[in-house]
Amino acid sequence: MAQDPNTPDAADNDTPVAKKATANKSTAKKAATKKATTAAAKKSTANKSTAKTSTAKTSTATKSATKKATATAAASSVSTPAAKAKAPAEPVSLTLDVVDHGGSKVGSVDLPAEWFDGDVNIAVMHQVVTAQLAAARQGTHKTKTRAQVAGGGRKPWRQKGTGRARQGSIRSPQWIGGGVAHGRVPKDWSVRVNKKVKRAALRSALTDRVRSHAIRVVRGFSFDTPKTKDAVSLLRAVDADAKALVVLSDWHDATVRSLRNLPRVHVLVVDQLNTHDVLNSDVVVFDEAAIELIGTGRRASTAAQEVGA
Repeated sequence: MAQDPNTPDAADNDTPVAKKATANKSTAKKAATKKATTAAAKKSTANKSTAKTSTAKTSTATKSATKKATATAAASSVSTPAAKAKAPAEPVSLTLDVVDHGGSKVGSVDLPAEWFDGDVNIAVMHQVVTAQLAAARQGTHKTKTRAQVAGGGRKPWRQKGTGRARQGSIRSPQWIGGGVAHGRVPKDWSVRVNKKVKRAALRSALTDRVRSHAIRVVRGFSFDTPKTKDAVSLLRAVDADAKALVVLSDWHDATVRSLRNLPRVHVLVVDQLNTHDVLNSDVVVFDEAAIELIGTGRRASTAAQEVGA
């Protein structure tokens, strides 16, 4: 069939003119797409900048309001004298009642501030108590090495040929009845503690007890005859029937024998007063005459002899 002369041939599409027109269209399309993308990016950046500016303004306003409120509160607190001055801690009275054997008040005594009004130093008390417990150890533990155990002088069997492990002595550490390898030997466990540290620890312990209202003072803490019933009655009268430490001004045999059968009562003379015994008790009961001898290293009889000399 004949082709219409006005209809362009398919081969004409490959002409340079047609190719140039197609390229121009493609370039124009790319340019339009790039322009649209650039416009969208600019718009997004502008929106982000606006949002950031708005957030910054809000944050600044919030900070300003907080700062203003803080300044107002500070001004109000400064302007109030009661708020500016901190209430001091309630002082502990060092004046205690002195009672008799029946628990009745017969006078009062002022505890020496040197021993009953200090800082409670827990670290110092721990150091001294640990040293006291270490010094109380006898340190007589002893084990025998293989050289000290009797016997085992010959080789139990020959070196080879028996099928058993080689052995040189029946007193080797792996044998029952043999010596001990790296065993304990006698040792002195005592630790040296400075005198000032000991005094600071005792001061801390006594201060803690007086602040806990656990100090009792009895006038004439002694008994004519040893009788546990009288000791129990006296401790109950002074509200010290818990775990108690009784501090006497001097050794009195009848008094000590009256108290030593009580399992929760420990008795000592004032020159033996120490941190461990104070902390190991719930209540400390002082003989009135022992108060002035605390820390002197003397008891009543010794002090009387020194005064007489």
